[in-house]
Amino acid sequence: MTKINSTSPDNVLCTVSQVYKSYGSQSVLNGVDFEIHEGEQVALMGPSGSGKSTLLNCLSGIDRPDQGSIEIGGLEITSASAAELAEMRRGTVSTVFQFFHLLPTLSAFENIELSLQLIGVSPRDRRSRVEELLEAVQLSSHADAFPETLSGGERQRVAIARALAHRPRLLLADEPTGSLDTQTGDSILQLLSQLAGQFNIAMVLVTHSVDAARICQRTIHMRDGKIG
Repeated sequence: MTKINSTSPDNVLCTVSQVYKSYGSQSVLNGVDFEIHEGEQVALMGPSGSGKSTLLNCLSGIDRPDQGSIEIGGLEITSASAAELAEMRRGTVSTVFQFFHLLPTLSAFENIELSLQLIGVSPRDRRSRVEELLEAVQLSSHADAFPETLSGGERQRVAIARALAHRPRLLLADEPTGSLDTQTGDSILQLLSQLAGQFNIAMVLVTHSVDAARICQRTIHMRDGKIG
């Protein structure tokens, strides 16, 4: 698999250093260290209970490590305020989930547009950006469709477009094809990889699938809360 063009320190987007996390007496992350570069696509693999989802939650700022540091785009998120974390999620980091979390009362267009309204993008620019993304995920003809009328694959495409709308630098994808059939899942993975490359977005893909991991340039294996 082709590597990214540069792995110099200058294009490091995310640095995870000696991260530990426990829930009660259960140790989940045990000294995790790695870097992600701008535009790099990384698969995060490991058995259930290895700490993948907890690590993703720490990267998104949903969870805070007990020890260690995580820096994304120059922000030390382990000590960031709630306001700084909210700003990070509106700008630098976005997440695609296994389940789509679309608002059922909004159309595909409106679901994507909402994230742009929240950050104050002008109506004209919102329309332009949403139309561009609907075309990118091949759903221009479904702009006015509501989630209940869309297939699972189509709903995930809307969710991907929504996640990319604010032009994040890092996309976190948590088992994004887990609720889809194999053929639909494969097309979603290819779309994710293609769009991440097109917009130069780094991606961390949490997956159990060796085939899914192949879309990425590098694979990080986790076991018992450690990289190894």
